Amino acid sequence: MSIPKRHPYDFDPTYGLGLKELRAIRPPPEVEGFDAFWQARYRKALARDPSPSLTRSATRHPRWTIHDLSYTSTDGFRIGGWLLVPQHGNVRRGLVVGHGYGGRDQPDLDLPVEDTAILFPCFRGLSRSSRAPISPDPAWHVLHDIDKPDRYIIGGCVEDVWVAVTVLNTLFPGTKGRVGYSGISLGGGIGALAIPHDDRIDRGHLVVPTFGNRPLWLTLPTIGSARAVQAYGRTHPEVQQTLRLFDAASAATRITVPLLCAVARFDPAVAPPCQFSVANALPIKDCNEIFILDAGHFDYPGQAAQSSALMAKVGNLFGTP
Repeated sequence: MSIPKRHPYDFDPTYGLGLKELRAIRPPPEVEGFDAFWQARYRKALARDPSPSLTRSATRHPRWTIHDLSYTSTDGFRIGGWLLVPQHGNVRRGLVVGHGYGGRDQPDLDLPVEDTAILFPCFRGLSRSSRAPISPDPAWHVLHDIDKPDRYIIGGCVEDVWVAVTVLNTLFPGTKGRVGYSGISLGGGIGALAIPHDDRIDRGHLVVPTFGNRPLWLTLPTIGSARAVQAYGRTHPEVQQTLRLFDAASAATRITVPLLCAVARFDPAVAPPCQFSVANALPIKDCNEIFILDAGHFDYPGQAAQSSALMAKVGNLFGTP
């Protein structure tokens, strides 16, 4: 392993912690009513008729038929994205892929899966799902309705994932009970919150997930979305209680399906202690795997080799029946 030694930040993106210390971090105490809060939201998402709309994309690919897609999520929010359908073989599985706070301008065409329909939703307010008055700037998006737990946009993004599963099950009935989720950074945190409450999702892959261990998340220096919430919290201390309902580490303690979690030892945008809080919270060790990256949100020597090794594991996870 080769953790970056040089960087432009005025803080240490390892936070002075070695691998042993990172692996010892545990999730914070959970807030009362956590399960009831998310179960109510899940019931609302299940009741939504997504009314998906598909248009053949102008982009051509030898493996995939690519569709521009939109569907209606909770609160009547129209979500835009893409759907990949394999050109050869039958659709036996589904996969929902979440993105980071940089948004998404195209689908990933190199995922190592077969016989799988892949849905790439853009979370509400971002990229193809942008809509006023929600700002696409991460520093403002992460604050949208943060003072209203039932309306906070992060909860809406989780619901967007659940409704995406409904879309796959509707378009491809053979995917019922056979849908995976993969997400990075923002999408990793959203996935940790979504997976345990939806028994239609049978496996997951989270990369450098955010929103883990909110008490720590609110205190550690960062260039990521936490920085905006930290600034907000200095004048609105009540946000600490709200965010406990949106703690990805608390949610991860409830994940009972196979999960591959890639976490970084150095990361200026998502503090490694918060990432490891999510990974370490996974309760069933024999069906989960923690993959250690040298760094996240930062280029480093050996990155291509680690990404290739991780992608091989992704293919094994989502390529099995």
